[in-house]
Amino acid sequence: MKTLLNIDLTPEEYVSPVLLLRRVARQTGIAEGDIRHVEVLRRSLDSRRGIRYHATVEVYVGEDFSPRDYSGNYKDCHNSPAVVIVGAGPAGLFAALRALETGMRPIIIERGEPVEQRRLDIAQLARSGQVNPNSNWCFGEGGAGTYSDGKLYTRSTKRGNIDYVLHRFIEHGADPSITIDAHAHIGTDKLSGIIANMRHTIEAYGGEYHFSTRMSDLIVERQGAQQTVCGVRDTEGNEYRGKAVVLATGHSARDIYTLFASNGWLLEAKPFAMGVRVEHPQSLINEIQYHRSPSMQFLPPAAYSLTTQVDGHGVFSFCMCPGGVIVPAATDSMQQVVNGMSNSKRNSPYANSGIAVTVGLEDVPQYANEGALALLHFQQDVEKRISQAVDDTLSAPIQRLTDFCEGKSSQSNNKSNYLGITVGRPLHELLPSFVVRCLQQGLQLFDKKMHGFYTSQASVLAVESRTSSPVRIPRDETMQHPQLRHLYPCGEGAGYAGGIVSSALDGINAIDKISTMN
Repeated sequence: MKTLLNIDLTPEEYVSPVLLLRRVARQTGIAEGDIRHVEVLRRSLDSRRGIRYHATVEVYVGEDFSPRDYSGNYKDCHNSPAVVIVGAGPAGLFAALRALETGMRPIIIERGEPVEQRRLDIAQLARSGQVNPNSNWCFGEGGAGTYSDGKLYTRSTKRGNIDYVLHRFIEHGADPSITIDAHAHIGTDKLSGIIANMRHTIEAYGGEYHFSTRMSDLIVERQGAQQTVCGVRDTEGNEYRGKAVVLATGHSARDIYTLFASNGWLLEAKPFAMGVRVEHPQSLINEIQYHRSPSMQFLPPAAYSLTTQVDGHGVFSFCMCPGGVIVPAATDSMQQVVNGMSNSKRNSPYANSGIAVTVGLEDVPQYANEGALALLHFQQDVEKRISQAVDDTLSAPIQRLTDFCEGKSSQSNNKSNYLGITVGRPLHELLPSFVVRCLQQGLQLFDKKMHGFYTSQASVLAVESRTSSPVRIPRDETMQHPQLRHLYPCGEGAGYAGGIVSSALDGINAIDKISTMN
């Protein structure tokens, strides 16, 4: 017999199988010896009134527990009709896996390198300060998520089956606990191997990869007013054809937006967010969130999620990384961009989070003549300005949080876990004035929600600008571009997702639409 039970557990009870069994027996009245297994199905940590895990567990009484089989239902597609997928980020990879289940052969075009080579390119970037524009923290197999964190939390619960996505990760090497946590996390150190395992599956069932291959154009057939996409062409003139094209190029593939604009294909400006990355000592965040709990040794590094409104703008935390590091996420040498990541153990002494301000067309009237690319050009210009402030290097400008909010230069700066050099700069003078004003007020308002957040021990680094795409590639109810039939824009690059899981679901949904296409 299996019984579902909602139960509150102390951190000690959660980490100890013996204490967990004793707690379940006490609450259910079932003798410990009769309970064969306790399987945790869901858990969330609550530190509001004492620290407890709210958990849902499955209690096995008189019945043995069998571990779940997470294998996908793939078909041999070596000789099947092809679908072309541009981009090997989450949207592209999960589109490829789903294609194998529906009987289509995925042809993946990726401008960057496989994860193994990409790891070396990123290490070289850290040593030399030189950016490979096709293989970096944003571009390459696995997309921006591979080497920037691996968070699996999404609010997009109506987009599709989130458990399906998590099961594919587990199938390829992730810890099964990702199905349990309310805010699941894999970690950069683990995710690269999982992405490589996905590649091996895709190739084993007939899919093919073309790395270091940059799409330069769509192959479009015209019949009267109708334009139909039947493949893509790369920069070397090679053609890749299929029954449809899934465009999953990520939020930093600016050349794709330029291609659309130059051909007169529909694009839309899309609001995004810009700000800074804020770094605190992790011990301080632990004290604030856990209230100096004596059970701290049994608790994970504390996280936070903050949001407020300032002058009609949302100000919010983004991609919070407990026990994390800050990375240089520029995609060419004339930009300065920062992002955050954590390894699976989250054991860095620092916590960091993007703190971003919503940006819309009404905020940048000086870019109105740029049309659909207005916010993209604004984003680019800010990144260039920050880069120029550090002499076009990958050094990160840094300032104490309190000095930034008070509008004064820092006389000294905190140590940072940025993977590179930090240099003191007056960020309150370098960032757009409306962004600075909203951040200054928002950061102080956050202290009312997390007393101690506003402190000189914290630093701000800039610029956090790749929160999402500032451009949307439109699509209709069939997920096809309104002008270009058989083209399925999806994921973050198309402006329809915001993270690993939502991007993966978007890629899966695109394939499901293609599989029913006439």
